[in-house]
Amino acid sequence: MSKPRLLIVEDDPNLGDILNEYLTMKGYETTLCRDGDEGWSKFKKDKFNLCILDIMMPKKDGFTLGKEIKKVQEDLPIIYLSAKNLKEDVIEGLKIGADDYITKPFSMEELLLRIAAILKRTQKSEMHEGLKILKFGDFTLHYDEQQLESPSGKHKLTSKENELLRLLASEVNKLVNRSHALKQIWGDDSYFNARSMDVYLSKIRKLLKEDPKVQIITIHGEGFKMVVSE
Repeated sequence: MSKPRLLIVEDDPNLGDILNEYLTMKGYETTLCRDGDEGWSKFKKDKFNLCILDIMMPKKDGFTLGKEIKKVQEDLPIIYLSAKNLKEDVIEGLKIGADDYITKPFSMEELLLRIAAILKRTQKSEMHEGLKILKFGDFTLHYDEQQLESPSGKHKLTSKENELLRLLASEVNKLVNRSHALKQIWGDDSYFNARSMDVYLSKIRKLLKEDPKVQIITIHGEGFKMVVSE
């Protein structure tokens, strides 16, 4: 299995070298750039799994670079490094689509954990990319079309219904952890999102009534599973 490739763009020579050496030692393949222009040039030439961008840099700041990267590869994860803990900076990073934001000084161990968590999530998404058409009972989920095909015809799904159904149908007869589902589809497992998911599950259960062999059962305190009987 190839090593995950990280693009590091940091104008502080000491921090840049430390990041580069530490992450290489931890098993990542790294490319270190000293300014935004160099970072953009390297991004266009190579393929990366994650970017670590400083915000305040010469020639091109991290936010500008992040916007350019996201225009080309929207799903590429970005972690921003900043010497300031300004709410405006955090909001700007989130608008661009940053996956994380770390204020200097920070521990290398913390950065390592955050990188691992993001890559774990994105690699699972890539794995699920292959699950475009899923059959269960008398149903067929056409993920790309956001449609559920049943004996009575095709039903258009909302994006959340589509994501939930794919998650459940890809794990037939297996427990899907409630918190995991919330984080994967809604981004976090807050109370509000949990209530929202319950509403969508209720809608999905109604759609599945056409085939009594297919049920979504709730396992209290743990999660739920799609059960398909013979």
